[in-house]
Amino acid sequence: MQIRFNFKSFEPSDHLRDYAEKRFDKLNKYIHDTESADIQVNLEVEKIRQMAEVVVNADGNKLSAFEESEDMYSTIDMALDKVEAQMRKIRDKAKKKHRMEDTKPVRMDVFSYVASESGEQVRNIVKTDHYEPKPMTVDEAAMQLETLEYEFLVFYNAENDSVNVIYKRRNGDFGLIDPGMY
Repeated sequence: MQIRFNFKSFEPSDHLRDYAEKRFDKLNKYIHDTESADIQVNLEVEKIRQMAEVVVNADGNKLSAFEESEDMYSTIDMALDKVEAQMRKIRDKAKKKHRMEDTKPVRMDVFSYVASESGEQVRNIVKTDHYEPKPMTVDEAAMQLETLEYEFLVFYNAENDSVNVIYKRRNGDFGLIDPGMY
């Protein structure tokens, strides 16, 4: 990752330069392809206005932020916060999309056992259903199960990112099977 600084209308102290480098180095954790990442930081002083403009080119995204205040250190921090928030939003969006792509179709078979000619019990598939579990909360799954004629529902739990099963109990309550909980 390459960080380039431009200073306009002032000569920065070594402390300011080191501070800015360390602060913008934090963005490294949001960037996948650090080799081609480029961060341009423009710092400018006009009378009492301290301005910072940041442009980030990384992972096919171009982000920018502008801030100004009376203190260059706080201006750098505010601009960094803006860019970091944008990068976090992009990362979270990509994670959510990746989780949605990870859900695999579910096959549900209804079967019974019948006696074969030799007297063995053989499984006979009566009905097969294919569907993709929808991401939802446990409460949403319970409400959906009430409207269906099924006794259970396989769903993608949006709260903990795992496939769960909710089922109706004989007393009218619901049960939840969550393989991730212990």
